Amino acid sequence: MQTLEGQVVLVTGGARGLGREVVDVLASSGARVAAADIRRELVEQTVSELRGGDCGVVAVELDVSDPASVDAAFSTIERELGPVDVLVNNAGTDVTLPVEELAVEDWQRVINVNLSGAFLCAKRAIPAMREAGRGHIVNIASTAAKRTWPNAAPYHASKWGLLGLSHALHAELRPQGIKVTAVVTGGMRTPFLLDRFPDIDPGVLQDPRNVAETVRFALLQPEETVIPELMVLPMRETSWP
Repeated sequence: MQTLEGQVVLVTGGARGLGREVVDVLASSGARVAAADIRRELVEQTVSELRGGDCGVVAVELDVSDPASVDAAFSTIERELGPVDVLVNNAGTDVTLPVEELAVEDWQRVINVNLSGAFLCAKRAIPAMREAGRGHIVNIASTAAKRTWPNAAPYHASKWGLLGLSHALHAELRPQGIKVTAVVTGGMRTPFLLDRFPDIDPGVLQDPRNVAETVRFALLQPEETVIPELMVLPMRETSWP
């Protein structure tokens, strides 16, 4: 896929942070983008703001952890825009607690959103991609899929799992003409980090726009080339050597 012009793209977790930047970057490249998020009012506000900048985007309510919601969202997108050509699995959540203090429900929620949600969306997207003989699935992983730190067990488990799922899908879908890329991101100046860790130094983080541009880079590779995994780090972050 050497151009995004006219391609139908679904970005989960598209209301703010990295998701919003991916939506904006891909729409500015000519894609027809569905910004999906569990927070209906927030994603509608985002789309309204982006449309004000002449960006063609539609808002879709989506709970990636709910199979019925995933199916309904895809049906809406197919009706309004057409079959999904590109899926960006970006939706994510976290609970920062020691394991002994972690509620079972919190563990399940993180796994369901970060890992099972990517599986459900990919499963729903694949049939149309297979029929078209092309498509691209981008999974937003994290350096949390490469190393670990205390009090983040569900997040690490989900992101290590997502990286494994991404490579498994790459092996399974490549013969069908479908590309799969895992984008392993270092820390970004997004609400996901800044709202939860107010003492963090924003200077050691990267602009999420840079990561969104990297997603576009992966999508614009020639048809004969696929990037299974790439890592994008801020220069000063220490979460990865």
